[in-house]
Amino acid sequence: MSDLKARFENAVAHSKKLAERPDNATLLKIYGLYKQATAGDNTEKKPGFSDMVGRAKWDAWNGFKGASSDDAMQQYIDLIDSLS
Repeated sequence: MSDLKARFENAVAHSKKLAERPDNATLLKIYGLYKQATAGDNTEKKPGFSDMVGRAKWDAWNGFKGASSDDAMQQYIDLIDSLS
């Protein structure tokens, strides 16, 4: 396992134990970076207007389209570190 992958997995574990719950915008950024790092570009169909949470998550993930997995992992790590 690469050093980056190990640090990413540590950040994921740490994200579940943050002292304070981040605001919704930050949570969406965390979600988008996680999905980009683990699944790559968003290819799923955008949820309908009635699914506001699903649309927000889709938009957050889609906002990182084109970012490499490694770049998304590093941004995720940096974001979690900044919240600690």
